[in-house]
Formats: sequence, structure tokens, C-alpha cells
Amino acid sequence: TVASLALTFGSGAMTNSIADTKKTDLFFMVGSNPDTSHPTIGLRIHQAVDRGAKLVVVDPRRTKLAERADLWLRIVPGTDVAFLNGMMQVILEEKLWDKKFVEERTEDFDELVRLVKKYTPEMVEKITGINEDQLRQVARMYAAEGRHATFWGMGITHYVTGTDRVKSIANLAMLCGKIGKEGTGCNPLRGQNNVQGACDMGALFNTLPGYGGLENGDLFDSYEKLWGIKLPRRPGKPATEVWENVFTGDIRGLYIFGEDPAVADANIAHVQAALEKVDFLVVQDIFLTDTAKMADVVLPAACYAEKDGTFTCTERRVQRIRKAVEPPGEAKPDWQIISMLSQRMGYPMHYNSASDIFDEICQLLPQYKGLSYARLEKVGLQWPVPDQHHPGTTVLHTEKFTRGKGLFIPEDYIPPVELPDEEYPLLFTTGRDIARYNFSSMTGKTTEIDEVSPECFAEVHPADAERLGLKEKNWVRLTSRRGSVVLRAIITDRTQEGTIFTTYNHLQALVNMLTLDALDRLSRTPEYKLCAIKVAVLGDELPD
Repeated sequence: TVASLALTFGSGAMTNSIADTKKTDLFFMVGSNPDTSHPTIGLRIHQAVDRGAKLVVVDPRRTKLAERADLWLRIVPGTDVAFLNGMMQVILEEKLWDKKFVEERTEDFDELVRLVKKYTPEMVEKITGINEDQLRQVARMYAAEGRHATFWGMGITHYVTGTDRVKSIANLAMLCGKIGKEGTGCNPLRGQNNVQGACDMGALFNTLPGYGGLENGDLFDSYEKLWGIKLPRRPGKPATEVWENVFTGDIRGLYIFGEDPAVADANIAHVQAALEKVDFLVVQDIFLTDTAKMADVVLPAACYAEKDGTFTCTERRVQRIRKAVEPPGEAKPDWQIISMLSQRMGYPMHYNSASDIFDEICQLLPQYKGLSYARLEKVGLQWPVPDQHHPGTTVLHTEKFTRGKGLFIPEDYIPPVELPDEEYPLLFTTGRDIARYNFSSMTGKTTEIDEVSPECFAEVHPADAERLGLKEKNWVRLTSRRGSVVLRAIITDRTQEGTIFTTYNHLQALVNMLTLDALDRLSRTPEYKLCAIKVAVLGDELPD
């Protein structure tokens, strides 16, 4: 999302506010199930539908929102780019596009027209399973007058073509002028509560804090002057490429904090082998996670309730967090641990508090320039906040895009890396369990959650169950080219025929044994969301 929106709009962030859902006339949900992944936002969408807002859901799985939708499009997994290009082809063919917005506020429109014209409804149906009537209906609904907002999640970004998908969403919004106004926009729902904040701070392999590019010499100079050091003016290595670099010997030591790649990364057998091989492993975390158990040194960190600081959420809102209790034992806030380590390595970091660090952030990041702890005391503010009197920015790109004019970047449809074949005849995809947080590195220790969500199941379509000779709650073994997991199956038409679905949040079934570690060419994000598998039915009892 960050990479694509930075290219098309100039800012890699949600364009509108969560509160804007009260003003939205039509919700266009693509690759997102907020009922389980972002439940407070999901509730707002349900409330908007109760008030009469229209709802379009594009999802291979029948979710609660899909059941409420004015139009549910059961797309073949992994074909979103073809679908979005097909929408734009219909909009152009029927002259539904916003000519004034496109002419005044965008560039490279001709490139878009040239590419999408071949995505006829007939072609799109063959790829996506969405028929011509449905395609024309959704194109007309989205292009019509009104405040229409697009929301997406990991069902868009966790593919090797994730950046292509986000560019296509941005192209569609610009084509119809559905951006820069309240109740509209391009609204990515980020994977965790502070993903936006981490990206803002430069926790990316190819940007400085504040999204400064590596070619920006003046920005480098300002950081070097403040910190009194010389910075390397080259990209780092994406976290997803670290493991191969361990095997080649280019990386011999790892310092991992706030992450559990032994269970959370794609193709975890490969990751675990790299963690075993690396010469020196340091893990900084709040629990002794699977990754921490493999470490040479473990540094105990404070959790969110044990430290001060800020989180920046999916809508760019910078919010204060306040220490409620003291950290247990020797645990310390991350900034203190990093400062202590830096001083012992010869570079003194003299900070007395999290507030000192935030002051430095506001000094350096143009988006945060007008912020302070005092301003955030009662309410969070949405960046950019250019000065101390600015109220924050609820809607981006109102008069012009951050980059000046919005840039159309059309992309062709590229099939998923793995498709079903004779040996692995089914598709496998995953989603979230509302009761658990990500891979349960934290919530897996809460017994009350175990009572609510004791295990995960493989969802199997009735037609597939019949072919497999599967009965309800049978144990099954799911096997991909990378590994296997064993869990129980339930038979349901919520999932699409030919596709096995399961949640990924349970430590009892590490589904990332199956997932594919092929990477997006731009963001270097793995294709978590789709791979080919086979299913073996094990029966009513779990074999020894």
C-alpha cells in the first residue's frame, strides 16, 4: 500500500477518516473482511448500511458483510487486477468517467486507456468468474454520482502483485474522481495498530523517516547534522529477503524485536532453518516467543501498557499511549533498550523520556511538524500537521495530490505464482479470527480467548468434501510444496468450491508451513494469501 500510493498520489496512507463512514454513500470493499480484522470499522460500516448506504463486497468467501451487500461479487482468488481493469474498461466504454477531474488533476490517462481497453467483460469473466452483467453493474454503481469509498486489506496486498492491485484501486478512484472529498477516497486497513506509525518512522528498507527518498540529499544532510553521523545512502535489505542472505553468509547476525518470524513469516520451515543457521540472534520481545526460544540473547521489553509513546493508526491519527503499570522484572521500553545498547556500542543516545524522542520526530518529519505531547493530550490528530496551530488533516488530496498531479499507473493482470495442478488440485487461502491477534504470540497466552476460540478449522466447500469423502469435523492434512499442517475440517459453502480457507491465528496449526514466500517486485511482500495444496482425510480421530 505505502509503495503504490506513494507513486500514484505521493502519500502512502489512507486518504480519509474512519469517521467519514457516516458520510459515505457507497462502500466498495475489496479484499477486506473488517468484521474479523478491524471490527470497530466493520461495525461502522454495518451502521452505515443500516442508515441506507450501499455496499459492494468483492470477496471469494461469503462473509457477514457479503450477506448484507447490495452486490456481492464472488471473485476467483488472485484475479483482482483483471477485475479492476474490467471495471475501468466499462466505465470508459460507457463514458462514465469524471472527465473534469481526470483532465485537471491527473496525468498519463492515455496510458490507462491503452492498457485497459483489452479487458472486455468476456475476458474478465474467464479470468475472475464475474459475469458481464455483474461487471457492468458494479462499474455503474461505483462511477455514479455520490460519495463512494474504497476499503481494502491484506486480501489485496498479500500477493506478489499486491502493489499492482493497489495501483489499480488508485487508478479507479482517480478515473471516477472519488478522492479528495469527505466520504470517498482510498482507505487501506492496515495490518496492525501502529503499522502506519512504523512506516512513518522509516521502518522500511528504502526510505528515511517521513518517507524521504534515498535520492533526497538535503534530507540526508539534515539527519546527519542532527545525529552527528554519516548515513549509508543505499537501500537496506527487506525483512523478507533476510533469510536467503543468512544462507549465503551475507548476514551473520540478526536483531529482531516485536516480531515472531518463526511462526509469522511465509514458508516458516525455511525461516526456522535460517534462524538455526545464523551465527548470532538477539530477540527483544514481551514474551518468550518461538523466535525468542531460538535466540542467543533475549532482551525483555515492556508492552504497550507499560510505556509512554504514540501510536499512529490506519487513518494517520497520531495518538498518545500512557504507561498504566510498571514493566515486570528487568523489562524496559524499547527506546531505553536501544539507547543503552547504542551507548555500549560507542554512539551515545541521550534521551530522558519518550517525549524527548517525539520532540525530535516532530523536528524532522514534515508530517508531524506541528505536533507535541501537549497537543495530543486530549485528542489524536491526523497528519500532516504542518504547524502548531493546524487542526490536522482529515482528508488528503483535496485540491492537489501530494505529488502534484495524480499518476495513472496501469498494470496488466499477472496470474498467481501457484495454481492448482494434478498433484496439488486445490487453492489455499487464509484470514483472521476475531478472537485472536495475528499469530497469537500475545493472545495465545490468554485462557479466556482459548475458551472463545479453542481451535481453527479448514473450511471445505460441500462439493470438494464429497469428492474427498470428507465428513464434518474429520481431521485432515493440508500439504503444499513447502510443508503440512493437520487440523479439523468443517463443511460450508462460505468458501468457494476449489478453495480451502482457514484462519492463521492459532499456534496449534502453523499454516505458514504451507504459504508461499515469493515476493512482490516492489514492496517485497510475500504471497501469503494463495498457494496450491492437496488434502488428505485422516478420519474422526487424530492419528498418533
